[in-house]
Amino acid sequence: MNPREMPSSPLRTVHGRSLTYSLLDSLGRSIVIGDFDNRIFPTEAALSKHHGVSRSVTREAVKMLTTKGLLSARPRQGTVIEPSTSWNLFDSDVLRWLLDRKFSVELLRQFNQLRVAIEPEAAALAARFATPAQLSAIEHGLNRMQLAELAQDDVLDADIAFHVAVLNASGNPFYAQFRDVVATALRSSIRFTNRIKGRSASVADHAAVSSAILKRNPQRARTAMTKIIGDVLTLIDTAKK
Repeated sequence: MNPREMPSSPLRTVHGRSLTYSLLDSLGRSIVIGDFDNRIFPTEAALSKHHGVSRSVTREAVKMLTTKGLLSARPRQGTVIEPSTSWNLFDSDVLRWLLDRKFSVELLRQFNQLRVAIEPEAAALAARFATPAQLSAIEHGLNRMQLAELAQDDVLDADIAFHVAVLNASGNPFYAQFRDVVATALRSSIRFTNRIKGRSASVADHAAVSSAILKRNPQRARTAMTKIIGDVLTLIDTAKK
């Protein structure tokens, strides 16, 4: 691709991160939204010149995009863009770019189908294995949701804090690894469902999860979390009709 044909995306600091991350964010978003019109990716030299950064910054950003599954190096072909089926959808950056690409009800539905397969069991495990500190984090998340109802906390941040606390309290590092993905995708999912309902998430439903975990009742915790995500899926299905 000729540098003149590259997507125009002046670099900026992203979430206070480095110039390398800024280039990563710019290139990753351009790949995901389809700004590059073929699978052949520009050379490091062309990218460095176009974005006004050093070759080392460009090389590191390209390496990170390769790790995320968006790029690969091919003999005699150079660096190419991988099909979306190869992208690491569990990477929070990739998921954020996908959600930024175009609002997709179908993507939200698929994400919540994943949630319903993970979070209810995480809640059940939390009821069995959560430490006192982890139980306190769940209660704190619920308290933040209650304060958010009174406009004394951020609705999105409070809801996310609760769900992340439950994942961490599962005692299973594999469940806990989903926290970044859940935090990223929940921001879009919560905004969408809140817009449909005209209100924030049900504090009572989240309180039922918290209560079941605190009372060490795995089945009730599983059922209560399933209800929360099931209600989201119902709203999404309604919106698609």
